[in-house]
Amino acid sequence: MNKLEKLNSKVVGYKREPGFVSVVAALVGNFTITILKAIGFAVSGSSSLFSEAVHSFADTANQALLMVGIVKSRRAPDEDSTYGYGLERFFWALISACGVFFVGAGITVYHGVHTLLNPEELTIKPEVFIILAIAFVVELITFSIAFRELWNERGEDATLVEAFQDGDPTVLAVVYEDGVAVFGVFVAGVSVGLSYFTGNPMWDAMGSIVIGMLLAWVAIVLILKNKRFLVEKSIPEEVKDRIIEILVADPMIERVHDFKSSVVELGKYRAKCEAEINGTALFKELSNGVMLKDDYEMIKGDYQEFLRYVVDYTDRVPRVIGTRIDELEERIKKEIPAVRHIDIEIN
Repeated sequence: MNKLEKLNSKVVGYKREPGFVSVVAALVGNFTITILKAIGFAVSGSSSLFSEAVHSFADTANQALLMVGIVKSRRAPDEDSTYGYGLERFFWALISACGVFFVGAGITVYHGVHTLLNPEELTIKPEVFIILAIAFVVELITFSIAFRELWNERGEDATLVEAFQDGDPTVLAVVYEDGVAVFGVFVAGVSVGLSYFTGNPMWDAMGSIVIGMLLAWVAIVLILKNKRFLVEKSIPEEVKDRIIEILVADPMIERVHDFKSSVVELGKYRAKCEAEINGTALFKELSNGVMLKDDYEMIKGDYQEFLRYVVDYTDRVPRVIGTRIDELEERIKKEIPAVRHIDIEIN
């Protein structure tokens, strides 16, 4: 199966809004463990637990932003946005990624550095480890849901690497955030444990800094992925090549010029090009495949009749070209469902 077939199978295979289940699961899970981690910090004063509480709070807020993006991207096209609001998904995912960087990473690194420079005695109780264990399980469940959705929507025969490269930024945001959250809980558990057994709060502070750096890395990755879609990313090369193949295969199309394209939303494309008409093929279409000798014999010597014939013949030219262009556009949309909008202009 080639890349174009993979793309078509993926577009046709969407049965529900991509990312919805992952975001809802992550939103509920992170809200729950934010409260648990905050309680753990309150009873222990652990810098790592504070970082994890901030981390989960940031994730909760971010998933709320992702949900806003999903809802807004489903708005129908109108006069203000004739191609729809699909890019809203990427905009809100970008805002979410910025939140991870400034709120999640910024606050946790700052708190870790502050604790490292101004160490305070920790009061670590066994309940803290129970809270971390519960958080680990919840984060692992939400991560599994998001990863399964990413895996299922990667398209038949597509590799996991391709899924991470071209997957829905909304689902990827949950996968990355919850994946780092799982690892972050592990880091928090190790750092709190070392501080508990050694009595040295430095380990706890270092854990907070590590968690913050992980969040910064995730934020940068997600910001770059969403930026690709928001700066008028062109359609895949294999899709462009196939569109041109369909056009030039028609006898009436001589050449294709000035091909431009963009992504209007996830898995939906817009394309525009100029087509040069083949005069010979157009003439055959206008004359229905027969020569004009009979018509010539009928109007020969009658100038007024000749003028009427020329006007009628000329009037048929744009209608014939327009009908053929409409047929080609429908053929392209049928063969490549991802191409939702295509405009073919006459050169």
